[in-house]
Amino acid sequence: MIARVLGSGRPLVALHGFGVDHRIMLPLADAVQDLPWRLVFLDLPWAEAAAVTATATSAVDVAAEVLADIDDHLGDEPFAVIGNSFGGMIARHIAHERRDHVLGIATLASVVHAAHADRAVPERTVLDTEPSVLEAAGDARAAFEEVSVIQDAATYAAFERYVLPGLRGAHPAVMNRIAADYALDALPEERHPEPFTAPALHLFGRQDDVVGYEDGLALRDHYPRGSFVILDGAGHNVHLEQPGITAALIRDWLARIDW
Repeated sequence: MIARVLGSGRPLVALHGFGVDHRIMLPLADAVQDLPWRLVFLDLPWAEAAAVTATATSAVDVAAEVLADIDDHLGDEPFAVIGNSFGGMIARHIAHERRDHVLGIATLASVVHAAHADRAVPERTVLDTEPSVLEAAGDARAAFEEVSVIQDAATYAAFERYVLPGLRGAHPAVMNRIAADYALDALPEERHPEPFTAPALHLFGRQDDVVGYEDGLALRDHYPRGSFVILDGAGHNVHLEQPGITAALIRDWLARIDW
């Protein structure tokens, strides 16, 4: 469902990851606020605002519903799409299914292989920890520690603002049924093997032990106008742990759309 629309100009559809909601993508608004883009944030079925009417039982259902929502909301209007984690997988699906209308694709720590056992991921690593931040996190500490590579005050503030509300509001029953059938029928790049020639950005965290980066890099030949970037000092929440570089890369991607 369409959760929020910010700004004006060409549409940029933003898709969040599994177990959170659109708020994890809100930092994008700061990155592009002075650019002629209209951010269209979607809430996926487990999000608190969407779960009441959610019927999806698989990743395939989620992808179909997102595609229908975009078609209903945008019609024939060209758009760009950006997705995080599970939302990155869905964004790649949308980009290929609507290739003629898609101006560009970006992903942040995108899922490539649905099964964790099939992913090439690095060992769990924490690079920086501030004990006082962890102590002050209270009942949010475990969730923050589980995913964060940089465990300092700034990263926790971003986690508390953009991630925690979605985690706490996510509907367990909806998540469980989709988690049981988490994969698309095929990788978008395999289902549509012709190279995707619109500008692309695929951003990964070097310390991301959830999806890694090797599987994403293996897609590089499919995106001849794609930037593939691995950021040190970042895990699965790469855009929260490295917000400045992420914003610059997103702005560069959007600028390349006009070349």
